Amino acid sequence: MENQSRAIEHRSVTQAMWRGTLCKCPHCGQGKMFRAYLKVADHCDSCGEQLNLHRADDFPPYIAIMIVGHILVGLMLHMDMVWHVDPLTYLYTMVPLAVIMPLAMLPSIKGAIVGLQWANRMYGFGTGQID
Repeated sequence: MENQSRAIEHRSVTQAMWRGTLCKCPHCGQGKMFRAYLKVADHCDSCGEQLNLHRADDFPPYIAIMIVGHILVGLMLHMDMVWHVDPLTYLYTMVPLAVIMPLAMLPSIKGAIVGLQWANRMYGFGTGQID
C-alpha cells in the first residue's frame, strides 16, 4: 500500500506572533490583519490566507490590562517614594494613561494572539492541510 500522508508545513510561532504584533498576516507578513480597529479581516489581501477563524475573545484585553496595571502601579509607587506627589496628580495623570495605553496596545496584542493561534493550527487554522 502506498503511504498517502502529506507533510505539514512548519509554522514558526515566533514569526507568526511577531507578524501579528505588527498587525500583518501571520502567513505572509504582507497583508493587513485588521479591516477596522479590532475587526480581523476575513482573508489576507496579499496571500488569501483565511484569518477570521481566530478565538481571541477576552485574552487580549486581559493581557493589556495586566501590562498597563504593572506599569502604572510601578510608576505610582516610584512617584510616591521619590517626590511625594499630591493624590490629585494621580487622578490627572494615571486615569488618562489607564484608558489610552490599553487601547493603544490592543491591536498589537490581538494580532499576536491570532498569530499564535494560526501557528499552532488552533480553531480551524490549517484544517485543509491535515488528512
